[in-house]
Amino acid sequence: MSYNTVTIPGQTRISSTLQGVFSFPNPVNERAARLVAAMVFVTAGSIILFDAHWLTFFLAYGFLARVLTGPTMSPIGLLATRVIVPGLRIGAKPVAGPPKQFAQLVGVVFSATALTLTFGFGQPVVAEFVLGTLVVFAGLEAFLGFCMGCFVFGYLMQWGFISEETCERCNNWAVNL
Repeated sequence: MSYNTVTIPGQTRISSTLQGVFSFPNPVNERAARLVAAMVFVTAGSIILFDAHWLTFFLAYGFLARVLTGPTMSPIGLLATRVIVPGLRIGAKPVAGPPKQFAQLVGVVFSATALTLTFGFGQPVVAEFVLGTLVVFAGLEAFLGFCMGCFVFGYLMQWGFISEETCERCNNWAVNL
């Protein structure tokens, strides 16, 4: 682990790479993001098709890890960014990070809702409808390159719920879809 030394008058403080770990990349490689979406599509679809509800823990953890750290602590994110993209020599296509982070947050909400419905309330069938929505959104991203979370993010900026300073590259969000 690398450390940076920060000098404060009268004392020395060591700050670890935690700040680097707990940050979301900006820009994001859209091709890696689409691969992550494809893996989410397969995972969520498998939960529904094979009643493998225990995988919802993995799905929810992955979304939470990606919101907090980008691909750094997400098995799916690491697989996409460190193995598949370099292995296939897929070039980078940079896109704005904040909308992608918002999309991951939407994934946290959907997967945590499915997890709570299944294991908290014993309603796996209802949870499968929630996961089905996630499958549709992940499929749109993976196969068509349409990020629903990014689309909503653009409207939230347009309506003033998200400040323009959050994502200067998003100011003309329609171009970045």
